[in-house]
Amino acid sequence: MTTELTELEGTVRLAAPDEATALADISAILRTVLEEYGLDDAEIALETSFHDDLELESIDLVTLSAQLREFYGERVNFAAFIADRGLEEIIALTVGDLVGYVVGSLAVAEVG
Repeated sequence: MTTELTELEGTVRLAAPDEATALADISAILRTVLEEYGLDDAEIALETSFHDDLELESIDLVTLSAQLREFYGERVNFAAFIADRGLEEIIALTVGDLVGYVVGSLAVAEVG
């Protein structure tokens, strides 16, 4: 895990990652999902599309959701993130969209 731990008022918790750190973390998670298809060496960037570039299907998004929850905990709820989107939006979803969501969710959790 590349997300850093910080100490605040005597407690240790995960600090909200910056975009580059979140991209690295999410890329590593995606590689474990893609490994099943032999695509773990696929290029992953902010503009990479889950559907068109990585060819992920809905079941893969469920797997990704579980991996994200395991990595980040309850603060990142990918299932709720995509539940608010229409089919076309889900098809157009990029890694950058997910990175933005993760950074924002963890920043809110850190403040809260």
